[in-house]
Amino acid sequence: MSEQPPAIRLTDPRALRAYAHPTRMALVGLLRLHGPLTATRAAELLGTESVASCSFHLRQLAKYGLVEEAGGGRGREKPWRATAAFTSWDASPADPEQAAATEALQRAVLDGYFARATSWLLHRGTDAPEWREAASFGDSAVLVTAAELAELTARIEELTRPYTERLGRPGPPPEGARAVQLIQLAVPTDTPEGTAP
Repeated sequence: MSEQPPAIRLTDPRALRAYAHPTRMALVGLLRLHGPLTATRAAELLGTESVASCSFHLRQLAKYGLVEEAGGGRGREKPWRATAAFTSWDASPADPEQAAATEALQRAVLDGYFARATSWLLHRGTDAPEWREAASFGDSAVLVTAAELAELTARIEELTRPYTERLGRPGPPPEGARAVQLIQLAVPTDTPEGTAP
């Protein structure tokens, strides 16, 4: 797989809404993990979408710069690639239209996390014992300021960077390596001071 830029930042509400579609997020994820894919191969890997559906969604993603043609092939057999290793967006934009689109995207991302975790739980009995032991669920309550939370998030990203960078490197991964999604949620569990619960 060729080197990808680290991130693409979405600011256009239309792009945010386009990316919020579960199939489109799944397609971008597949392209980032497996490299260039045709709509046919993407449909096989997803197992829930037709080739025509994948082809349509890939073209929609291309409109907003999230994927691009990788060269070669024609029609549904042309390969596509992700344009960046990560997608980011403003967490709390001032523009109301962008804020609404961001909220919809964040809900879709959260729904995807839940769906993937639930799917693994339903099938975990068929996974190898070492993977069942290594997979984890849990949480930690911490008392932090906003600045400390931002610092903690940066430190977690630094800790995981060597593993995320493997996805963009050519060559085989370490023996026994599998794609794992680390889900990070850092949300206040109380209400801001002076507001009703």
